[in-house]
Amino acid sequence: MLPNRLTPGDEIRVLAPSTSMAVIKGKQIENAVQCLESLGFNISFGKYVDEHDEFFSTSIKHRLKDLHDAFQDPNVKGILTAIGGYNVNQLLKNIDYNLIKNNPKILCGHGDITALQLAIYKKTGLITYSGPHFSTFGMKKTSAYTLQSFLEAVTNDAPFEIIPSNIWSDDKWYIEEEERQYLPNEYMIIQEGTAEGKLIGGNLSTINLLQGTEFLPSIEDSIFFIEDDEESHPLSFERNLQALLHLPQFDKVRGIMIGRFQKGSNMTESALRRIIESKYELRGIPIVANVNFGHTDPITTIPIGTKATLEVFTETVEVYIDQNEY
Repeated sequence: MLPNRLTPGDEIRVLAPSTSMAVIKGKQIENAVQCLESLGFNISFGKYVDEHDEFFSTSIKHRLKDLHDAFQDPNVKGILTAIGGYNVNQLLKNIDYNLIKNNPKILCGHGDITALQLAIYKKTGLITYSGPHFSTFGMKKTSAYTLQSFLEAVTNDAPFEIIPSNIWSDDKWYIEEEERQYLPNEYMIIQEGTAEGKLIGGNLSTINLLQGTEFLPSIEDSIFFIEDDEESHPLSFERNLQALLHLPQFDKVRGIMIGRFQKGSNMTESALRRIIESKYELRGIPIVANVNFGHTDPITTIPIGTKATLEVFTETVEVYIDQNEY
């Protein structure tokens, strides 16, 4: 189920279903509002986005209230999460999925928000969007790549291609643009091949929180995309990847995209290649790494549940997204 596209004048509601927006500096909030308003959107905030406790979150009750209010409000056309965190999976059992199914809207975020996105997709069939948080737009100069990808995904129905950015950085999103350090960017080809399937994925360690629950959608016939943040080092990434490979349907996965690792993870190209080469479950499917999604800048927007084609060859890598349900 595709949500309606965003158009100029639409209201986007900012929610904090995981970590509170209170951790975001006021200047970054101001920048994000100005950036989104310059794209033609009106910005509103959930009632409890700034509430926080000793874990820099707030009660399940209040986070659910903001979530349900946003989907129920006819004036709200899209939802951005303020930031990621650790505990959005606390909400999953108590979400009113019928309310969401009857009021489908764009929901965009990444990281911990993966649990919410996959649960909603599994329970309602609503396509959600792995992409920028509200805080992502709070940089002094939000990347043109990030803005273009977001608009391609949420404002029109035309197919689009995920292309690599020319440069990348993993400096904190609140660092001033002039102080950020950018590096040259290119795809890392691990295994060649072609695949067609539905896009399923997000943050790897968060996906594994859903194993054995009612909230993990089928990965059969999928192009699976995974990423993790700087808390994931080669040993923990390998373990989390192996847990994913144990899923009964994994032999039906058609291709893999891996998001760019932050420098703090200490993941090297040689280490990643050795990890992938050690997995017999991954043989014979196309795999590409250093794709622009996850915890580095810039970031692409990926619709979870739509059709996609992945072509990985030495000469070229192409990722086409067909904005239709699979």
